[in-house]
Amino acid sequence: MREAPVGVFDSGVGGLSVLAEIQRLLPNESLLYVADCGNIPYGEKAPDFIRHRCSVMAEFFQQQGAKALVLACNTATVAGVADLRRDYPTWPIVGMEPAVKPAAAATRSGVVGVLATTGTLQSAKFAALLDRFATDVQVITQPCPGLVELIENGDLHSPALRQLLARYVEPLLGAGCDTIILGCTHYPFLKPLLKQMIPDDISLIDTGAAVARQLQRLLAERELLAEGPVRAAQFWTSADPEHFRNILPILWNTAGIVRSFNK
Repeated sequence: MREAPVGVFDSGVGGLSVLAEIQRLLPNESLLYVADCGNIPYGEKAPDFIRHRCSVMAEFFQQQGAKALVLACNTATVAGVADLRRDYPTWPIVGMEPAVKPAAAATRSGVVGVLATTGTLQSAKFAALLDRFATDVQVITQPCPGLVELIENGDLHSPALRQLLARYVEPLLGAGCDTIILGCTHYPFLKPLLKQMIPDDISLIDTGAAVARQLQRLLAERELLAEGPVRAAQFWTSADPEHFRNILPILWNTAGIVRSFNK
């Protein structure tokens, strides 16, 4: 069971940023990744639809013999992680949430910005995070429609992307934010561009590394940490596999075999 794979999924390619953190921390683990690109973006979908997709993914990874499940998607976590933990009570399941707690601790100005999808920002879970960890700071939220779609096409540098991102960042800078939460797994791929737009003393915070640490903790508790040898990551997508193959070298820094996910 130690050498069983870990299943990871996202609405698209954004979760590759989380997959990279898992691989960095747990290099002996074999990884399976499903990009539900045929249904992107989750952030604009109804919660019932997202819960259904989460269930489909969980069933698939169970069939693949995965020893753990990672929801590398803030929106999917908000909508579906509670149901998955109820349905699979003995399965280690790790979700994502915007890094409100570390951002509130890190801010010096007392003003924190959040870049996220509409679905995440409108969720009760996000509101609960604010109530729990951000009562002493001002939180400026910025929905970012359109960013996910551009990143899905492997666009990390175009003038159109730069213009859109600047439009979303400027209100946060204007409000005096000194800490910005990247509240979608796609957004860490924009860090190089963001750093060109913001002063050096502004912190960018995402939760990929924290998710990897939580996975490590859950696997260690159950004596499930792999000892190797590791197998190459395997990829599936519910959209065009050729498109995913083309952007893997951009976002994953290596090519890979991509299969069609028809579920």
